[in-house]
Amino acid sequence: MKNENIVNTRSGHGTEAILFGLVPMGDPRTAAEALNELQLLAETADFVPAGCMVQHRRHADPHTYLGSGKLDELAEVVRLAHSGAVICDDSLTPNQAKHIEAAIKVPCIDRSELILQIFGMHARSPQAKLQVELAALQYEMPRLRRRWTHLERQRGGIGVRGGAGEKQIDVDRNLIRTRISSVSREIKRIEQHKEREVAGRPDMFTIALVGYTNAGKSSLMNRLTEAGVLAENKLFSTLDTRTRPWRLPGGRTVLLTDTVGFLRKLPHQLVASFHATLQEALHADLLLVMVDGSSPEAAEQLHTVDEVLDSLDAGDLPRVTVLNKLDQVRDSSDLAPLWQIEPGAVAISVLRGDGMDDLHAAIQQHIAAVENRVEILLPHTSRYLLGEIRAKASVLSEFYTEEGCLMELQASPALLGRLLAEGARVAAADERAKAPAPNEPGTGDDRQPGGGA
Repeated sequence: MKNENIVNTRSGHGTEAILFGLVPMGDPRTAAEALNELQLLAETADFVPAGCMVQHRRHADPHTYLGSGKLDELAEVVRLAHSGAVICDDSLTPNQAKHIEAAIKVPCIDRSELILQIFGMHARSPQAKLQVELAALQYEMPRLRRRWTHLERQRGGIGVRGGAGEKQIDVDRNLIRTRISSVSREIKRIEQHKEREVAGRPDMFTIALVGYTNAGKSSLMNRLTEAGVLAENKLFSTLDTRTRPWRLPGGRTVLLTDTVGFLRKLPHQLVASFHATLQEALHADLLLVMVDGSSPEAAEQLHTVDEVLDSLDAGDLPRVTVLNKLDQVRDSSDLAPLWQIEPGAVAISVLRGDGMDDLHAAIQQHIAAVENRVEILLPHTSRYLLGEIRAKASVLSEFYTEEGCLMELQASPALLGRLLAEGARVAAADERAKAPAPNEPGTGDDRQPGGGA
């Protein structure tokens, strides 16, 4: 089996760590290339990567993850680099972590624990903190026995089987179970509140930004809505969902939501605990799936997003795929492999503003495909609805008659139903005939095509 090591002897100060993982047989990537994302995660968690090491093999060793020879090699790398920890690119079983730590004599952190640390660092709202705590408790539960190994054979007295170690494990396990139950109830309450909040705005077209972490979702939201969402060149810089109104060209307002970023090998505990946060995406009318188009792993990132959406039962929602960071792409032809996967993808640069017209057009096309196009007559007594109509629907034209305002709309079924309930009615054929064509001479300002703003 092919082995590769890279040791950085000029690492900075702080907790230095050796990164390691497995790659498939025949994979041509170097250790640094294969562990590039793990390095970004480690740096986000304030570790200083002191080197990286990979082993090419088909399957992980069930006891030690690495083969015995490679594990000895890892221990030697740790000794030479004077590292304080090692970080694995996969989730380890408690038994694998125990054997690795016994061999290398420093703490071993797996990918799941590293991501949980990052989420814990970035959680700001009470909801995000609860979700991270729940995921951490669920991760910790099966690992308790390893932490109390030094007490397992102690006895509490003559004729008593077990002992202090077993009792301490039971106490800790019960404490964790109690806390998991309490946090789960509180998250369930938040989730129910979120469901009611989302259901309370059925007549607004909603768009959710989803995608790979650090693809530029928060930056795009800031550009479109001036939301002021934290946008940094870091993984998981934001965890909380934010929804803001977005005024489209023509005056139509939709709701735009920024959600937590996805990542390959995302711990299942986090996907489950952040279900409440992702309620916005689950109930959206349209998903903007963002990916870093300049990344050599963009295709794999798209696949990861699909997997996470499928696990949330949101894989069938309408979507527009957005290839961001066009300013970092050498030539647009470099995006050809991604367009083969997603033929309708829109390439943009949030930084420079390239492709924003194409993005607007794609969104308008999707809105038109799912909404009703109808002509209604709004009586003069219901003119108070005009402002809301212009904000929540696409007004294609409007013409004032003696009976009221004759409007051609593109609106959601929910909004149309409410308008009809509040006095509007579908225009009759003879009423529609009264309205002049948009370009007919002599119509003056009565006929207002293309938005009615």
